[in-house]
Amino acid sequence: MANILAVDDDMQILSIIKKALENDGHRVETADRAEKVIKEKLSRYDLILLDVMMPDTDGFTFCKDIRNSVDCPILFITAKTMDTDLTEGFAAGADDYIRKPFSLSELRARVNAHLRRERREYHNRIVSEDFNFDISAKILYFHQEQIELTKSEYEICEFLVRNRGQVFSLEQILEKVYGFDCGSDSSAIREHIKNIRAKLKKCGENPIETVWGIGYKWC
Repeated sequence: MANILAVDDDMQILSIIKKALENDGHRVETADRAEKVIKEKLSRYDLILLDVMMPDTDGFTFCKDIRNSVDCPILFITAKTMDTDLTEGFAAGADDYIRKPFSLSELRARVNAHLRRERREYHNRIVSEDFNFDISAKILYFHQEQIELTKSEYEICEFLVRNRGQVFSLEQILEKVYGFDCGSDSSAIREHIKNIRAKLKKCGENPIETVWGIGYKWC
């Protein structure tokens, strides 16, 4: 059972989300405005579902506001489909997105896929050149400096470094990181890799290589 927060100004959608996820055994709290979320309670949640288009504070703004203090996955619920919209969402700190209208099976699959990832336990480190992966804490360091990655960005880096030198397509990375039944699409992986590269570039490094026509590898 997980504690889930759903924020959407459409009360009908909130009701559908709450019923579907509670049927899976989760505890679901809802809010129809970002302003109604009690920020002191955010650390209690295992996953947050966040609508993009809301009055007053929109989902992108709210995500940016809470991302540094929230460690759980954040999934956007959005009717926006443009690449620029998705880019803005991932840049705000989202781990994934669900397009409206969505099916209950898609909602449940994506939520449960992210929750399974959160329950994994690791007890070691991976060192690759000047990069140090703290597997138990899910933190990436360059030398001794922590690189601020979202959970999805970290998981992609860890997967690639565990299979260093091997090339994976977007679809393969999606399946290995999110799970076969996650319901996401490969555009999410492309945007995450774009963000990862921007963050690693600040360290003067670019370990994720594009193999044109095939995919990506950690070199």
